[in-house]
Amino acid sequence: QVQLVESGGGLAQAGGSLKLSCAASGGTISFYVVAWFRQAPGKEREFVGDILGDSSLTYYDSSVKGRFTISRDNAKNTVYLQMNSLKPEDTAVYYCALSSRYGLRRVGDFGSWGQGTQVTVSS
Repeated sequence: QVQLVESGGGLAQAGGSLKLSCAASGGTISFYVVAWFRQAPGKEREFVGDILGDSSLTYYDSSVKGRFTISRDNAKNTVYLQMNSLKPEDTAVYYCALSSRYGLRRVGDFGSWGQGTQVTVSS
């Protein structure tokens, strides 16, 4: 079974940038849709964006569109989340997850999850 490990989280100031990585092991993720979710304290996990296996399609939630960019390097079995113009409301634990179908954006639609990486944005 594919295992996912997120990294790159940390503390950033409002207006700053961070780049998260989602590294996969135990199998290739080349043919999977990879999504990023986030969960803030006391809130439900929410969809951030996703990317098709061949990178031909990406989709973003309106809350991050224009600020966040998802990319992938299938040779490295890794997906990235570039976060720019960070806001305090972006503070959350960020997770990556896999799906075999594009267009599904609910938590329950994704089977494999990483452990998450904390992003904290100070004002």
